Amino acid sequence: MTTPEIGFAHESGATVHTVPAAFQETVKLRPDQVALRTVGGTQEITWGQYAGRVRVLAAGLARLGVARGDTVGIMLTNRPEFNLVDTAALHLGATPFSVYNTSSTEQIAHQFGNAGNKVVVTERAFLPVITAVATPIEHLIVVDGPATGAITLADLEANPEPGFDFDAAWQAVRADDLATLIYTSGTTGPSKGVEISHRNVLAQIIALLSGPLKVGFDDRAVSYLPAAHVADRISGHAISLLTGVQITTVPDPREIAAALPDARPTTFFGVPRVWQKIKAGVEGKLAAEPSPLKRSLADWAIRTGIAAARADLSGKGRSPVLKAQHAVADKLVLAKLRAALGLDQLRVASSGAAPIPPETLEYYLGLGFVVSEVWGMSETTGVGTFTDLDNPRPGSVGRPVDGVELRLAEDGEVLIRGPIVTRGYRNMPDKTAEAIDADGWLHTGDVGSLDDDGYLRIIDRKKELIISEAGKNIAPSNIENAVKAASSLVGQIVAIGDARPYITALIMVDPDVLALRAKDLDATGEELPALIARTEILDELRAAVAEGNRKLSRVEQIKRFTVVDRVWEPGGEELTPKMSLKRVPIANAYAAEITALYGPEPGGRVVAV
Repeated sequence: MTTPEIGFAHESGATVHTVPAAFQETVKLRPDQVALRTVGGTQEITWGQYAGRVRVLAAGLARLGVARGDTVGIMLTNRPEFNLVDTAALHLGATPFSVYNTSSTEQIAHQFGNAGNKVVVTERAFLPVITAVATPIEHLIVVDGPATGAITLADLEANPEPGFDFDAAWQAVRADDLATLIYTSGTTGPSKGVEISHRNVLAQIIALLSGPLKVGFDDRAVSYLPAAHVADRISGHAISLLTGVQITTVPDPREIAAALPDARPTTFFGVPRVWQKIKAGVEGKLAAEPSPLKRSLADWAIRTGIAAARADLSGKGRSPVLKAQHAVADKLVLAKLRAALGLDQLRVASSGAAPIPPETLEYYLGLGFVVSEVWGMSETTGVGTFTDLDNPRPGSVGRPVDGVELRLAEDGEVLIRGPIVTRGYRNMPDKTAEAIDADGWLHTGDVGSLDDDGYLRIIDRKKELIISEAGKNIAPSNIENAVKAASSLVGQIVAIGDARPYITALIMVDPDVLALRAKDLDATGEELPALIARTEILDELRAAVAEGNRKLSRVEQIKRFTVVDRVWEPGGEELTPKMSLKRVPIANAYAAEITALYGPEPGGRVVAV
């Protein structure tokens, strides 16, 4: 069976079939416009300068022996050097891939061994973990200064391959060549290298531009998610190369809220935790407002915005009174709040990578943002479905992007087929055969339902469904989102109940929100174990669980919970780098706490609801 050609109709008028060809067209249109920048504009690189650096870096990589079909490992924070090096490698027909900055030596060794790269580009901070890898690395390049056993980026640029033909190199790249590897941050077992071709990338970006992400040269985005995550790699970096979107890099994702007023993005993708953190920040600032009058006005304005959003979502529309109230609320508070957040020019907002509580989406609708919920995975090169910005539907992940087919298997598993689907996992034919059947359908592992108009709702991961002692199938994410929506103090929550008589939960408090509560309680100096044992904190968590329970059926309701006494970090034992729960490791690590949750009587750290 022949694979249909994917051609990207560039704004220049040319039709291109690879990422380097698209980049070369982009450069021609606005060479003097800033393409890459850092927060505050301390570093700015125009498209013309970008192209010049790529040409020189490609020649330097060629001197090291990098050629078409080779792999290049990258372990960098979000900085312009990533974009430059990655794009240069693509022009050689090589396959650059990124490693999560939180990766252990063992994880890096597995990925380097699977990828077979002989070149690594990194920063001095990551040298200890990289140099501990037993897999031989022939060339180590450090972008932020000299280091023993490595060459600098300046060294690389100063030593090009003699007689290197840059134009011949990128013109030799083909659509089926690999553009990158995305190593899935699996909750169990070693990560799998998802092979993403140039054809996949172009198909994904064509789908995004015809659906949720209509962007171009006049748009601005921020790069803060890891480049090892498919969202930043494709919907950030690659789409910039094809469309001219300006990228502001944010090296520390914890600083994203502070960076937004500088970057003033017109398009912004956030994982649910980021949207929830921004919401918690707003709530914290309003709570700290010294003027009772201003605080009351802000609370009223936000409530009015949410009421207007719910009226719109219901299809009934706003009453004349609500219209008038909302106009006042927007003028006095909401418009100023959007500007303070740095989101006053935001046109395209989206959330994905994990379920987000519908109440969070309603909150942002109330502030004046339509957040498109998207669904997809590394194996779909990113986005597989999206909710239309003019037809938001909290709780749904929308309709399939153009060019793909989607259906449900008999057990409700979501199956998807089309040019955005990977050809498989690197050097893992057995895993590829498990995921993609003979007819080309990717078995996603997600269980879903379809609305009458084809909008998809994700129920949960197929392997994560709880089967209670009574044989009931229960979706843990539904329970968890109900509680998260009730209080920003709930950072993470894990519903427990497989083969158990009722549902219980482990709760990790959000450290930033807890710090605000500690200030209110005049307990700023207290350590985490003491804070989470406070009656006021436990009462707020109990109230959040009770509020969540009201939205759930009886068998889904949480009967008891316990609060864990440490913070779970992305990429740690409990969370993947994209902050998905590692349920099996959590169950193993907290076996004693889970046993106590099912003891005869609540007590100690076990809280009854």
